[in-house]
Amino acid sequence: MNKYLQILIGLVFLLAPIYAWIVDFAGLGTAALTFLKGGVIWILLGMGTAFLVMGISELKD
Repeated sequence: MNKYLQILIGLVFLLAPIYAWIVDFAGLGTAALTFLKGGVIWILLGMGTAFLVMGISELKD
């Protein structure tokens, strides 16, 4: 595939959701924000669990 076509397609896939979020097309902005908030919580829970497991494994040594 042509490299300029790839860049153009990438920009379309990047800018179309951003535009839909800004104009709040069909409530997509609210749904995206809710999804991101939930994702942040899951990432923090995963990081906390990983650090806890690493700390416990270091206590064994």
